[in-house]
Amino acid sequence: MAVRILAFSGSLRKNSFNQRLVCIAAEGAREAGAEVTVVSLQDFPLPLMDEDLEAEQGMPQKAQELKDLFLSHDGLLISSPEYNSSITPALKNAIDWVSRRQGTESRLAAYQNKVAGLIAASPSPLGGLRGLVTLRSILGNIGVLVMPDQVTVPQADNAFHEAGHLLDQAKHDAVKKVGAKLAEAVAKLKAWPA
Repeated sequence: MAVRILAFSGSLRKNSFNQRLVCIAAEGAREAGAEVTVVSLQDFPLPLMDEDLEAEQGMPQKAQELKDLFLSHDGLLISSPEYNSSITPALKNAIDWVSRRQGTESRLAAYQNKVAGLIAASPSPLGGLRGLVTLRSILGNIGVLVMPDQVTVPQADNAFHEAGHLLDQAKHDAVKKVGAKLAEAVAKLKAWPA
């Protein structure tokens, strides 16, 4: 059974550090045998999560498309920027829309039986570490199994080659390893008897 991983960053910026970083981790997951879908939240513009809007108009089409991607993948590979010691509004909003129950589906259906690998890049000295604390808490509270290994890239504004690879080869390999370990963990869980 193929392992399917959805990879994205919490950034809306073009050529963002975190979108570049998640592509490196995705490479590691592919090398470990996973099918990886890399998307950008830019391609899923969403209104702010608003239950009144949802009641009047239903789930926005782009929110449904994103949720369908979550539902059809086994693992999540997320690179999270840090905004004011937390995650971005775009990432939190996407998580909230994807969490909405529809029809007879179970609560938090898009997050059930999911495993996540987390990475971060930031110009700050901590490399986005404080945002990962918040993201780990959110995902854990909605039933996602979050891998213990994570990697951050500080001084991200000086960390990348023009081609998108990290200048520090050891850090580059560590980011790829997060993707590989995620793929391996998901494969083991899928093989576990029901």
